[in-house]
Amino acid sequence: MELDFEKADGLVPAVIQDNITGQVLMLGYMNQEALDKTRQDGLVTFFSRSKNRLWTKGETSGNTLEVISITRDCDNDSLLIKVKPNGPTCHTGTTSCFGEEETANRAAAIRFIAQLEEVIQQRKTTPVEGSYTNFLYDRGINKIAQKVGEEAVETVIDAVAGKLDTMKGEAADLLYHLLVLLSASGLELKDVVEVLQERHNK
Repeated sequence: MELDFEKADGLVPAVIQDNITGQVLMLGYMNQEALDKTRQDGLVTFFSRSKNRLWTKGETSGNTLEVISITRDCDNDSLLIKVKPNGPTCHTGTTSCFGEEETANRAAAIRFIAQLEEVIQQRKTTPVEGSYTNFLYDRGINKIAQKVGEEAVETVIDAVAGKLDTMKGEAADLLYHLLVLLSASGLELKDVVEVLQERHNK
């Protein structure tokens, strides 16, 4: 079914969402021509009501929005466009026109962990030559568990010594090796999160 542009005088609202963080970046409006150009070029183009013309986001600033996916709503009169933003979206220089920078940064960190886990799982099913993850898989559970223990100790040592800069690196190593250990054991991070949720809800 085609979009219903007639419902709002030839325009439909387009919600722009960061494909990685899930953060809503901005709201714009599109006519059929803007939607066609967006699909053709792979960059979000709106119909500017103030300029009364097509306007590709970033045409002046360079802060473009690369299209990942376009989805219409159930009434066929609005769009959800997931994008990869190249630079800040808002003209004020912030990531989103709706603010919430700190929340967005946390969300981005969580989404990255999920992406990292996917890569680790992919290495398990489709090995890559020279991959450190595959090296660990080949060594087996005992070696992976040993690495988790080593990184945990190093993280604790830096924490106690107040070496926050190096502690971040050790904690990153610990988290990575823990994800590999979970995967090698047939578990996923969501299995651990479910336990935390159960404890939290008690």
